[in-house]
Amino acid sequence: MFNPKRLTLARRRRRLTKILLAGAINVTPHTILRYESGDVLPPDDSIAKLSRALSFPIDFFFGPDIDELSDKTASFRSLSAMTAKERDAALAAGSLAYLFSDWVEQRFYLPKQDLINLGVEEPEGAARSLRQKWLLGEQPIKNMVHLLEAKGVRVFSLSENTKTVDAFSVWRGDRPYVFLNTEKTPEHSRYDAAHELGHLVLHKHGGPQGRKAEEEADRFAASFLMPSSDVKAILPRVTTLNQIIQAKKRWSVSVAALNYRLHKLGIVSDWLYRTFCIQLTERGFREKEPYGIKREQSIAWRKVFTELWKEKVTKKDVANELNLPFEEVNNLLFGLEGQQGAEDNQSNAGLRLI
Repeated sequence: MFNPKRLTLARRRRRLTKILLAGAINVTPHTILRYESGDVLPPDDSIAKLSRALSFPIDFFFGPDIDELSDKTASFRSLSAMTAKERDAALAAGSLAYLFSDWVEQRFYLPKQDLINLGVEEPEGAARSLRQKWLLGEQPIKNMVHLLEAKGVRVFSLSENTKTVDAFSVWRGDRPYVFLNTEKTPEHSRYDAAHELGHLVLHKHGGPQGRKAEEEADRFAASFLMPSSDVKAILPRVTTLNQIIQAKKRWSVSVAALNYRLHKLGIVSDWLYRTFCIQLTERGFREKEPYGIKREQSIAWRKVFTELWKEKVTKKDVANELNLPFEEVNNLLFGLEGQQGAEDNQSNAGLRLI
């Protein structure tokens, strides 16, 4: 049976209004409305046209319901700057990630989530508590994506071709998900990962909304990535921007993020902070980071496809089995397929075949 909810999902993923989709297949907008409401089943020729217009396989529209993400449950890193189309497209990508995640978990054991509810703590205290639980001490975190995956968070990439969608996170039952936009710099994306972790542990059961929630997640991320005791030990006194540029390599953050952290810790005065902000803008460091880092990628999905490749199963095969466009699967998985790579102590994704 044709599934109208899947039609709506595909349309939103392509950032199309009902009017635009109607024009693409030469029907009235009211016809699309009736298709999506389930009042009318589209004839075979219309389904073929919908498939071509949306670049989704015909069989995709005949699958069961897919868990849908809502902007009321997903915590976006940035909400005010994005359009409704951009938001809905990103949420639709998240729903497709659910399909893939469920497929993987039928075949592999992945780590169980090891997050705790820290909503009663101040963000800085919550960051210290989580570091203590995970035995991280005060040392810099080598790879945020690997760490999240080792603690049971499912991390996916977004390729939204827009910088207004930073990242978002969501709890799906007892499983936490984080989505990171690869259009951002690697340093920005790493900070986004920590920011979304803040949402997951601070706001799982509600709490502040809007700007206040974003501010709390920012405070958590800064404290989690740059513990105050470590920052004060390395940079007890700062007089030049070059000191910050050199020191940022320790925590793998942006110059702007470290400058802001130093200001909040009282190491950099108001006047010096503003001076450094002007200087980093003049030197182009808001667009391109000095001593840039490599983009953090998933080790869990790398392991999955390394194992699948042994059975001659590729991402294209998985996409075909899920009736998804290959590009949609590829965009969610950091472009990985059966790659090998060194793993640090924080990146043991704990994946096992069922």
